[in-house]
Amino acid sequence: MRKAFARIGFAVLAVLLIAFIALRTWEPFAATRGAPPPARHYAAEIVRDAYGVPHIHGHRDVDVAFGIAMAHAEDDFSTLQDVVAMTRGRYGAIAGQDGAAVDFAYHLLDARGTAERHYAELPADVRALVEAYATGLNTYARRHPGEVKLDRLFPVDGVDIATGFALRQPFFFGLDKTLGALAKGEPAPVDFGPVFDKTAPGNPPADRDLVLPSPTGRGSRGGGAGPQGLASIAGAVHPHPTLPLKGEENPSGDDNGSNAFAIAPAKSGDGTTRLVSNAHQPWRGPVAWYELEVESDEGWHYAGATFPGAPFPLLGHNESLGWTNTVNRPDLVDVYRLVLDESGTKYRLDGKWLPLVREDVVLPVKFGPVILPIRRSVWRSAHGPVIVNANGAFAIRYGGMDRIDQLTEYYRLNKARDYAEWRAALSRQAIPSTNFVYADAAGNIAYQYNAAIPERPPGHDWRRVLPGDRSDLIWHSLVPFERIPHYFDPASGYLYNSNNSPFHASGPSDLAPASVPPEWGVELTMTNRARRAQKLFAEPGPIGLRRLEAIKYDLGWERAGYVARLLDGIAKLDLRGDPELAKAQALLGRWDFTSDGKGAADALALLVLHDATSADYNNRPDPDPKTELRQAADHLTHYFHRLDPPMGEVLRLRQGPGKYAVDLPYFGGSDTLRAASNWDVAADGRLSVKHGDSFVMFMEWDKDGKVHSTSAMPFGSATTRPGSPHYTDQSRLFVAMRRKPVHFERADVLRNAVRRYDVTSD
Repeated sequence: MRKAFARIGFAVLAVLLIAFIALRTWEPFAATRGAPPPARHYAAEIVRDAYGVPHIHGHRDVDVAFGIAMAHAEDDFSTLQDVVAMTRGRYGAIAGQDGAAVDFAYHLLDARGTAERHYAELPADVRALVEAYATGLNTYARRHPGEVKLDRLFPVDGVDIATGFALRQPFFFGLDKTLGALAKGEPAPVDFGPVFDKTAPGNPPADRDLVLPSPTGRGSRGGGAGPQGLASIAGAVHPHPTLPLKGEENPSGDDNGSNAFAIAPAKSGDGTTRLVSNAHQPWRGPVAWYELEVESDEGWHYAGATFPGAPFPLLGHNESLGWTNTVNRPDLVDVYRLVLDESGTKYRLDGKWLPLVREDVVLPVKFGPVILPIRRSVWRSAHGPVIVNANGAFAIRYGGMDRIDQLTEYYRLNKARDYAEWRAALSRQAIPSTNFVYADAAGNIAYQYNAAIPERPPGHDWRRVLPGDRSDLIWHSLVPFERIPHYFDPASGYLYNSNNSPFHASGPSDLAPASVPPEWGVELTMTNRARRAQKLFAEPGPIGLRRLEAIKYDLGWERAGYVARLLDGIAKLDLRGDPELAKAQALLGRWDFTSDGKGAADALALLVLHDATSADYNNRPDPDPKTELRQAADHLTHYFHRLDPPMGEVLRLRQGPGKYAVDLPYFGGSDTLRAASNWDVAADGRLSVKHGDSFVMFMEWDKDGKVHSTSAMPFGSATTRPGSPHYTDQSRLFVAMRRKPVHFERADVLRNAVRRYDVTSD
């Protein structure tokens, strides 16, 4: 009998061992191996300056694109691989449940199908550029096999790069929030239209947009680029129902923002045209900025920053013009409730029953030492992607759906020589959202409220969930580009945007909200940063460089909007029975409305306002005043043993480990022009900033039209290479609110070269 039990035990162990090995090894074998682009020779020169910023030169544009991939891989191959894995639906094999949520969206949005359908339609020069970039990634992977995270991840081709754009672009305008709400089975989303400025005269009652905030993302602040809300989709793919989802402990972690300013020469006081780029992004990961300067003998010359997976800069300047971006929040998403038959596999459209298109997919989910294969189904209708939950089946249609020609648009923007060429490139409407603020050597400034707004048939309430059984409600075109709000050379001489309404951009030159139909869903809100910028720009006198720097790095708050409502609520609390909390109330009552670290209440105000900023960003109800005060006071007294620790001891810029690790005081607030939008709470209670001011660039065109620029990053060029001196070499510069020169002209690049070398595809 004992032998029998022993044999059974060994058999069970053998089965478990086999299962364990299978779960550790199945994923690469199940993955489709990519094919490299056509074999072509590429050669580029990379020059590194004192801060490690790559200056990439090539005879052809394609050589430069190859060099961009090589330089970026040298600095951050880890993140580039994350992006590549996303384009294959394999990110869960790296990042576990959070990665699987992205993979689910990849399948649901048919990102690869979109790229495959339209790749051949891209102009030949764009395809050549994308394929050269893919070759650069493949070349680095081939030469550094020990750094590759997943087997069979390389080679990649142009379709992979295009897939990344199809997947990530919709998250700029908050599509992830729609998907997340529906995937969790929340009640069918209802939208009250544009987000109204609750304090503006003539707008609906202040509580109208608080009764049922839209979980669709329409009119809500989408924030910086990237799938910020996809953690909720992970609930649909979670391998174990009892494990907490990452991100659930910090539901306010989606507050983001950006600032952009342009000053015409008549307003600058010295005849100089200026543009400030301050797009807030996460400091690490797939949508963190990477600085570079590129030049080819074919006329491509540009300095700025890009994201991992992009074969060109996404903002910055060339010789004659520049632009930057901020997130905007038009209504680009429509949700339809489908009528299903009894089987749940067909939906009714114009009285006919049509089959739901079903695709069964396997999501790889890293779980400890193994990778679990999680099976899911994704559905589509004539409207677009479909999510089925306990409340029914909901189809989604959104601006920019089924397009990858943003690749063409960005490349043409890079090479535009004047405003007419730049605007012609932007008029493609392939980039579905984000404001563009512009300036050029001719002294022009401009602001385009860029949005692929659906051309919806009139007579329907597009703010609510729509009936899905009528084909006349399925739109097929966009509002023409010329009708979208824009400014060109306003009489005020300045333009600003801080994720606010486009109807507040230029003081006395502002457009009127009545200039666009309300069904477009153009936002009417003002962030605290926007209120502050509006006030500072409106002050009389020229806006020269020093004044513009003071505005950009301003640490003040305006006592208006949600800030006033929360502080008024705290001031009204009756805390006679809670003397400790009453001390916090009194301290906050003496706050000087700055986040400069000089006031005794700065750290307390920082914590109190954070959740309120997030709620305002996302059109959620204001948080409870007493709860916010208590949480902030408890945090400070627990970790710092006082209510008034110096703000610089609480808010930190941290990057480690290794000899180049930094731990520095940081100043700014969640909604100040010098921003600390979000942070992680460390074990010591300190707040490690992870999102906010990121790549900062000041651009100038002098009286002669010659361009000059300065820039700074939170860490350095090599943010995932702890052994590199460029891991954190800009951090002290950044926290001091200073910048370094951008070496743009070839002679200046070579004069400041620290390292110069060639890279080839051979």
